[in-house]
Formats: sequence, C-alpha cells, structure tokens
Amino acid sequence: MKSNLTRRRFMATTAAAGAAAMASPSILRAAGAPIRVGTYGGFFEESFKQFIFPEFTAATGIEVQSIAVPTGETWLVQIKNAARANTAPADVSLMAGTPRSEGASQGLFQTLDESKLSNLGNLSDTFQDRNADGGLFGVGGVSWYITLCTNSDEIPEAPTSWAALWDDQYADQIGVLGLATNSFLLEVTAATHFGGTDILSTKDGIAQVFEKLSEIVPNVRLWYKDEGAFQQALQEGEIPMGQYYHDVAGLAAAEGFPVVSTFPKEGGILDSGYWIVPQHVEPMDEVHEFINFMSTPETQALLSRNVGTAPVIDPALTDLSEDELAAVSSAGAPIIPRYDIYKDHADYISDTWNKMIAG
Repeated sequence: MKSNLTRRRFMATTAAAGAAAMASPSILRAAGAPIRVGTYGGFFEESFKQFIFPEFTAATGIEVQSIAVPTGETWLVQIKNAARANTAPADVSLMAGTPRSEGASQGLFQTLDESKLSNLGNLSDTFQDRNADGGLFGVGGVSWYITLCTNSDEIPEAPTSWAALWDDQYADQIGVLGLATNSFLLEVTAATHFGGTDILSTKDGIAQVFEKLSEIVPNVRLWYKDEGAFQQALQEGEIPMGQYYHDVAGLAAAEGFPVVSTFPKEGGILDSGYWIVPQHVEPMDEVHEFINFMSTPETQALLSRNVGTAPVIDPALTDLSEDELAAVSSAGAPIIPRYDIYKDHADYISDTWNKMIAG
C-alpha cells in the first residue's frame, strides 16, 4: 500500500483556518524563550517544523525549538543523565511505550495538571498514562505503524507477509530496527509463525520465538538505531527492504522517492508516542498549552494529513475522509506490542537479543 499524502493541497487551507480553529490561547509569550519540543528525526521532524509548530505559534504566540530525539531507550538515558544534573534535554517530547514505562517507574517525568488540559477528554483512557496514585504523566500524541517497506526500483513487487524477512532470496538485503523494544520483532515472529503473540506470555515461549527469529540474521544487513541512515539506504536502494515507519515512508514517497509501505497480511505493528515532560522543566504553563493544542481534533487531522500519523482520538471527531484515514492506518487488525514482556523479562530479553540476534 503506497501512501499518497495530500500535504501541499492541505496547506492552502490550514494557514487561514488553523489558528481560528483552536481554542483561544491563555498564554501569549511572543517575546519569551521558545519551548524545546522533542520529536523523532528525519522527515518526521521536518514535517512537524513545517506544518505543526507554526500553527501552534500562530495560535498561542509561543515559539518552538525543535529537537530530534531517538525512538528507543537512548532518549530515556539522556533524560536520566540530565536529571542527575537537575536539567532536562527537552521541555516536552514524544516517547514510545517501553521507555516511557521505564521512565515513569524511575520517577523521571513530571505529573501534569489536568485542569490546564481542557482537550484531554478527546483522548480515551488508553492514551492517558497514569502513575499508581492516578497522576497523569503521559498524553497520547501520535500513533504510527511499522510496516514492511521496499524500494520499488529494486523490488517491483513488494512482499505481502512478514515471512519475507526469513526468505533467503533477501540475504544481506534487509534493514530492521536494532532493539527488541522498538522493533517488536518478537511480536512479528510470533504473529507470523506461532499464530499470535500469546506464546510470548511465558519465558519458555519467548525462548521458542527467539529461536525462530534468529533465522533472519543472515538476511539482515543493518540493525539500525539511526533512522535517517536506514531511510537514506532504503531510498537509494542500497538496502532495498526493511522494517520502517509507515508515516515516514509515506512522506518519502510524497517527496518522489521509490519507497512503498506495505501492511503485511499478519498486520502492521501499531505503536504510539506520548507527550512526556521530564523533571526539572520550568516553562510548565507553555508545555501544558502545547499538549492541549496537540489534543484537538484539528491538530490530529493536521498531523494525519501532513506527518502521516494515525489519530490518537476517535477519527469521527476529525474531518478526515475515509481515503485520508486509509493513507495513515490499516483496516486490518494490527500487531500490538507486548509491552509487558519487556518489563517482566527485561534482562532475559536484552541478554538473549544481544547474544542471538543483533549482537
């Protein structure tokens, strides 16, 4: 399925309507310092800088300094190291499930003031992360799919199953995310070869899945942590196939690169990034204003049209058409990450991954 995002068409209307569609800002800080917002790098960050941050500034008067952040534990480590020095590397940033859970358990995030988030009701409880005492520390920002992506110049007919990762015709031609906790290849293996992810509920089951997953090692040229490096290799055909983000692949295709994103028959992997605020961040009023802005139906539609992410609110609240929704999500059942296993069996999975898979 090749994404065809309508970014340029939509730009004609957003400039005039964007600020008016949002609630009147309670904070105007035209002369103040910008807030530092962390989003994932490459096309993803560039699209935020071009389409999202200017709308926020127009609506609130608050400037934004964009910071590119990694998707895995690396960003959590940077936040933890900064906390030791009573600082924060960003005022608010996206963070995915596994590192977000770890960061919360380590007390690295601030509790948010729900009275300053009037749009929080647009999000279901699923997209509201809370501490044991009920305090809110994470708010859903964007959802995305990890799919099977190919360079159409090198592979004219894209495979339709994750089983292609095991196909020896692709020896030394594949790129996949480099960590168990952001690639979710255990879940992919379980869904493809074991009928679903239930087998991952026990350590013995995880061991069986690892054995099968290890068979893809000869096919993998790159276990990547730098998304930009893989993106370039995919676009140029140096690595013609791999696991990548559907939204970013769609943006690359919209820019004219021969990149095709396919939802495999077993399902794309559905993951989400939540807005978190590290300890020691000071411009909290502005941060709340930003999170509130990102939770409106108008902004969620803007994200889908221009960044290629799936809404974290009920799509019916937005004005997205069926075709626009189809461009950023799949009608089929997704593969849902088993975040629980990366907490319950963290050391075993990390050690086995390094020993058998990407070591």
